[in-house]
Amino acid sequence: MIWLLAILLLWPGGAEAQRRTAKKAPAAKTEAPAPAANRWPIHSLAVEGLHNYTPEQVLAVAGLKIGQVAGKAEFDAARDRLTATGAFETVSYRFGPGPDGTSYAASFQVTEAGPAYPVKFEDLGVPDRDLRAWLASRDPLFGSKIAVSRAVLDRYARLIQEFLAGRHVTETVVSVMAPAGAEEFTVVFRPSRRAPAVAQVSFTGNQLVPSTALQNAISEVAVGSAFGEDQFRQYLDHAIRPLYERQGRLRVSFPKIEAEPAKDVRGVDVKVTVDEGPLYKLGGLRLDGLLAARPEELMKTGAFKIGEPANFDEIGAGIERIRKRLRRQGYMRVEIRPERSLDDAKKIVNLVLHVEQGAQFLMGDLKIEGLTIYDEPAIRKAWGLPNGKPFDADYPDAFLSRLREEGVFENLKKAHSQADVNEQTRTVNVTLYFQ
Repeated sequence: MIWLLAILLLWPGGAEAQRRTAKKAPAAKTEAPAPAANRWPIHSLAVEGLHNYTPEQVLAVAGLKIGQVAGKAEFDAARDRLTATGAFETVSYRFGPGPDGTSYAASFQVTEAGPAYPVKFEDLGVPDRDLRAWLASRDPLFGSKIAVSRAVLDRYARLIQEFLAGRHVTETVVSVMAPAGAEEFTVVFRPSRRAPAVAQVSFTGNQLVPSTALQNAISEVAVGSAFGEDQFRQYLDHAIRPLYERQGRLRVSFPKIEAEPAKDVRGVDVKVTVDEGPLYKLGGLRLDGLLAARPEELMKTGAFKIGEPANFDEIGAGIERIRKRLRRQGYMRVEIRPERSLDDAKKIVNLVLHVEQGAQFLMGDLKIEGLTIYDEPAIRKAWGLPNGKPFDADYPDAFLSRLREEGVFENLKKAHSQADVNEQTRTVNVTLYFQ
């Protein structure tokens, strides 16, 4: 056996066979490393809770992309980047397995910071178009409106200063809030150097509205503020235009605004030329949207005066009457947006009222505070809005008024109601407080 083994090992063909076998041995298979624990490719990204921004804007700041391998550390960093912008009050995220089981389906949940208002630039000496393009290139969240938080306003002021410095303009930029209508504002970025203040305003060309009425209205918003023609025209639209629109002068304009140094005080005297324009009448009016009541009934509620001078105070009051009627049917979040179109040839204005009545809310629980166990049952029995019926927004106060008129409680000092709207259950819980 020993000699036989030696012969086999020494035989040339045997050694060659061994070498061939070694050459043909398969190479070790190299496999792609598995993802680290809790880190997987991102399959999808979504953003919830947006009103003023788009998902694309938010994800550009977050810095995460589809296909990227990520885990808790990457998502924490993305959340921190969003929080640092100052545009969001809260930022959170969640992720779960993707459809293939080897990736993430992730989403961010955000609460936007405060209201958002349009942006204007004043006295900066550069084209608005160039400045807006620069801000958009530096901040994906920049748009026609921005959040009014100190962090956001300060960041944009710094970016504007950086843009100006690139054009060899040394300027400290500040932001101010300027009125732009009823409960509306504009964010104005301007130099910190103080423009001369408005000391006095006078009017010429006015006939329908006395000068004293015009001066009193403009003084409340403009006198004492820094003068700039663009901003001053916003003051005119905010304070003076409504005085003419209640008289049907819908084309009122202010063709000339002149400012000169005041004689007695530091500041400028402003002289405004008024073109009151022609009289417009209310031509046609229609309602647009899904309505809980027949349009002709709502038109009757509005009591609009077709064919008469278009008084927009009265028109606004009619719109409010329609809104209250729908609220009495449980539509607590109803919104009505008027859209006007002027026919200059016929001197009429046509209106479309876009109604978004929203969800209908039902009466929920009734709570009574401040009465004895003997008096409370009588009040509950008199209450006429059953649980589960459409909620009437005027009913609680009307109910208390009826109790006072009927003298139900001789020693009743004060009573008031509180309505708590539950958006999830679409119910309204009412509490009556008695003293």
